[in-house]
This record gives sequence, structure tokens and C-alpha cells, in this order.
Amino acid sequence: MESRVTALPKLFIGIDIHKRSWKIHCSTDLFAGKSFTMPPEPEKLREYVQKHFPDHEVSTAYEAGCCGYAAHRSFVNFGWRSLVVNPADIQRKGKERYTKTDRIDAQLISRELKDGRLESIIVPDIEREELRSLFRRRNELVKDFRRVKSVIKMQLLYYGVKVPPEFDNDHWSHDFRHWVDSQKFVFGTARECMASKMRNFRFIDKELRDVSSQLRAYCRKHFKQDFYLLRSIPGIGGIVAVGIIAELGDLRRFSSLKHLAGYVGLAPSIYQSGVNSKSMGMNPRCHRLIRSYFVEAAWQAIRTDPVMQAYYRQHLGKDVKKIIVKVAHKLLSRTLAVIKTKTPYEIGVIS
Repeated sequence: MESRVTALPKLFIGIDIHKRSWKIHCSTDLFAGKSFTMPPEPEKLREYVQKHFPDHEVSTAYEAGCCGYAAHRSFVNFGWRSLVVNPADIQRKGKERYTKTDRIDAQLISRELKDGRLESIIVPDIEREELRSLFRRRNELVKDFRRVKSVIKMQLLYYGVKVPPEFDNDHWSHDFRHWVDSQKFVFGTARECMASKMRNFRFIDKELRDVSSQLRAYCRKHFKQDFYLLRSIPGIGGIVAVGIIAELGDLRRFSSLKHLAGYVGLAPSIYQSGVNSKSMGMNPRCHRLIRSYFVEAAWQAIRTDPVMQAYYRQHLGKDVKKIIVKVAHKLLSRTLAVIKTKTPYEIGVIS
């Protein structure tokens, strides 16, 4: 009797990606496979697969990291199924938790892929990925801005120069900057030291303003509807709206509030065993920046929205931090509704 193949054989490739080399582990539905090292070039892997595994249905997976999504996009263009996975989602058994090598990592990824236990993270399109890169550049500048301000104040303290009370705050007015420039020192080296630090401060200040303006202008042009819908929500200004668009993408992709809250990190961790159940606080697996944005927005919401303020007052007597997280969760729910219904946020009225 003539035998016929009714389905293509399957190939599962686990990749541990690094800058200078890739550790590859190939396995099929019939054998455990082999590991090898190759240059970090998708075309080389394609040639290997075509030579040794022709007519196979190929699936690949690698951990999200510093190498980005270029390899993933190449694999998709080859017609392969490609997953970019969160390293925390890769299950490790027994001693695998205490033994880590590139080869073992590639084998684990291939095994989990073959068993169907891996889920890909959401890979952004190129436009949103580049927008996110610019937004993260702004966050780097914010950190540099805070650092250089601290360095300048530390230097003044070191020299014994007392900052006037009207300038001793986080806001650096033009008068304060001129005051720092006008300080007199015994020798020119100290004056040049302060001048250098102030030049660095002014450069970062200008760079931060320019990047912020470019982000707002880009989103007003290319994501106009979502940008202005988000701006209607109390506590969400231009930069926070840009951050939500860049980091979370299209909120319509979230099927429910539970899904969105789990991604942002405004969902509680719960421990339950038998009749015992307790909340462990906020989930440590989160998007820290966006979560902090919504917590800050919640403080603004209870000042401007009577309904949110009433919700806050219902829980008075509890830990203030826990109450504001509840408000942030409620605000997140309304944010999702605003985007999905395309209806601007309206300040509530208590009847």
C-alpha cells in the first residue's frame, strides 16, 4: 500500500540571541534535536533550514531583549511562525533553575515551543516602535536633568554657598540660573567648574524641551484621535498621553479591563489555599512607568472629578496608598472606555 504524507513535518527552533552569535537548538516532532552556534544573521539560519530540514513547517522563538525585533521580522518574512517571548514565561524544572548556559536556554525555548506552552509578547509595528524609542530617550533626558541639578546643588553646598530661600526648591527659574552664573569664587578654576556644569544643564534642558515638543507634535498629527481622547482625562497631559500611545499601543487590543490592568500592573497579587485567601499587594510584574502615570493621574482626578473624589472618600480610614491605587484602577477602566467608545472623558456629577 502506498503511504501518503498528510501533514508537513514540524521544526521547532529555540534561539538564544546575543550580539556576536546565536545559540540554536533545532528539534522536530520526531526527535529531540541538536544545538549549535552560528553568526547572528537570519539568512544563515534560513540556509541551514533549507539544507537540512526542507519542506518543514518552521516555528522559531527567542527571548525579548536588547536585540529587538529585527530577527523576528526577518523570520516572518521567510514565512515562518515566530514568537518573541518574555523570559519569565519560560518554565524551568529542577536543576534548570540553578544552571544557566546559552545552550540550555536555547534547549528550553525549543522544548517549550514544541510543547505549545509559549505565548508571544505583542510586537509593535515599526512606526510605534520608533515612537517608543524617542519617548524612552525623553525618559533618559529626564533622569539626566534631575541628576545634573543635584550635582550643581551639591557643588554649591561643597563650596559653602547657601542657596537663597526663594530659590531653594525643585523649580529652577531664570533668576536662579542667573544667580548661579553670578557667583564669585577665589580662583577661576571653581568658576569654570560651575560654568561647565551649567552649560551641561542648559544643554539637557533644551534637549528635553525639543524632544518633548517633537513627541507631542508627532502624536497630534499621526494619532490625533487617541491623543485628544487621552488628553480629556484628568491628570493625563500631552507627555503622559504620548507615553500611553507609545508604550501600550492601541488600547483597543485589550479584550477587557482585567487584561489591561494585568499588563499595566494595577491588578492585585492573590494567594489562596483552602479557606485562606489574602491579597499580596500590587503585582510586581508590571509596566512601572505607565503604572506610575496612572497613580499620579488619580491624584489629579480626585481633585477635579466629584465622582472620583466620592469614590476616594468611601475608602477613607484605609491606607492612603491603597486607596489611590483603587482610584487609579477605576481611572484605568474609564480610560479604556474612552478609547473604545471614542467618547471624551466628562467630569462626573454627583446627583
